[in-house]
Amino acid sequence: MLVEGLRLPCVGGAAEPLPSNRTNWGASAKLTCYASAMTRILFLWLLSVLQALAAASPGPRPNILFILVDDYGIKDVGIEGSTFYETPHIDSLARSGMRFLQGYANCQVCSPSRASILLGKYPTRHGITDWIGAGVGEAFARERHVKLLPPDYTRNLPAADISLAEALKQAGYATFFAGKWHLGSKGSWPEDHGFDINKGGWDAGSPIGGYYAPWQNPTLPSGPPGESLTQRLANETIAFMEQHPDKPFLAYLAFYAVHGPIQTTKPLWSKYRDKAAKLPVPAARFKIDRTLPVRQVQDNPIYAGMIEELDTAVGRVLRRLDELGLSDNTIVIFTSDNGGVSSGDSFSSSELPYRGGKGRQWEGGLRVPFYIRAPGVTRPGSTCDTPVIGTDFYPTVLQLAGLPLRPQQHVDGVSLVPLLKGGQIPARPLFWHYPHYGNQGGEPSSIIRKGDWKLIHYWEDNRNELYHLPGDLGEGHDLAAREAERTGQLWTDLQAWLKETHAKIPQPNPEYTEAMAEQHRKDAQALKTRLEKANAACLDPAWQPDPTWWKSLVPED
Repeated sequence: MLVEGLRLPCVGGAAEPLPSNRTNWGASAKLTCYASAMTRILFLWLLSVLQALAAASPGPRPNILFILVDDYGIKDVGIEGSTFYETPHIDSLARSGMRFLQGYANCQVCSPSRASILLGKYPTRHGITDWIGAGVGEAFARERHVKLLPPDYTRNLPAADISLAEALKQAGYATFFAGKWHLGSKGSWPEDHGFDINKGGWDAGSPIGGYYAPWQNPTLPSGPPGESLTQRLANETIAFMEQHPDKPFLAYLAFYAVHGPIQTTKPLWSKYRDKAAKLPVPAARFKIDRTLPVRQVQDNPIYAGMIEELDTAVGRVLRRLDELGLSDNTIVIFTSDNGGVSSGDSFSSSELPYRGGKGRQWEGGLRVPFYIRAPGVTRPGSTCDTPVIGTDFYPTVLQLAGLPLRPQQHVDGVSLVPLLKGGQIPARPLFWHYPHYGNQGGEPSSIIRKGDWKLIHYWEDNRNELYHLPGDLGEGHDLAAREAERTGQLWTDLQAWLKETHAKIPQPNPEYTEAMAEQHRKDAQALKTRLEKANAACLDPAWQPDPTWWKSLVPED
């Protein structure tokens, strides 16, 4: 018996009431059920099409703000342990994303590392193995009285490579560069390697004319007298971001700071002079480590003032990013091109407990701040203990931007996105090759780090040093003899990599004599005496560099 009002279920649709007319109920029910099913199928098809279109058309690409500081060592940051330098804005940035505890530059000097960031390749592959402008061969050896002849190197960023800026530009990004370039002469400036706008990048590796206007720079006209170069670069970056609120951008802010000459304002010098005066007076600020005096304490008020100026500029750029409502869609990266200057140049800082600094083969010359904030990916306050290196930025940025990787280009980098998400990446060795003599006392050497072990090969006498880093950050206990088998295996691995990447090896200087080495030792001792005196003098309350404080004091009309 049929019951009036009974609902008949339809495939894919809601149940329909059974018609009261028993004669026509079957045909009517079938038609109603069929129409409902077709409507349901059509709806599901349209939904799948929309979903496919959404997947094929990603949302707005994230902006990228890449902040590269020159010569900024790992221990020159407050969050990394400095109690003398004050860096609240950089510290805040580090805490807002992921802080890598073992971040490395690709070289202990600037140009090679800068090229590796932009190309995703080790210096041995792109050919820029020393800072551009450094001497090579017999002329250098004759001038410096060194044991080896440093090999020649590439003087311009290779045009055949696709830089990170070019890869992003091809994907529709507006690209901007401000600050230090030092990757070639005219024809190989930022605008020749994918940057739409260049504010300040050219041949020079240090600010010609100093950090206060007037300065000399063909791509950044000097500002009004006394203008800070560091703040000017921040202003140019802010202006660029303001002009691109709706188009994805790469803002590559490469400060000249804190490269020498170290300069600051009188108020900042006075602030840190007073701070240094409260510290215990060191028995000695310098010690000779093999080749040159190396600074052992952080108490230079000029350098501290310079770091505060840098930190203020970083804070202004990040604050404006917030004010423009762009922070939630902007990846921020902060790093340096090499370790801090503890020897050579301005002898301005100490990277202890890490040994050495810029130009040197130890951890103080290679470890750098390495911070990434990627909204929706990184967790604020997170840290990572996996060793990472500058070549990793290229593939990481591409993946974060939702772009295809270019493994044939960034051949020596790996994407750090799994680490940013709290995962892991496959274990790998890291390599360095510096066949030159650093102005900071570095020796021609090649390095492999594999796991917790670091092997340094010295080309002057072909000896190896082996360090176990977790218990010996200062690299003071050479274990090569005790760990002979491990040393041999690491040296074999290092030689294979040098061969694979066509590394150039320094050759003996036929004019070298041991008398030259003895003269080097005497010169280093004399330099230490002068440095002790000069660094004590700048803490005198009456000290001043010149009446204008490096042009930062502008007389009132």
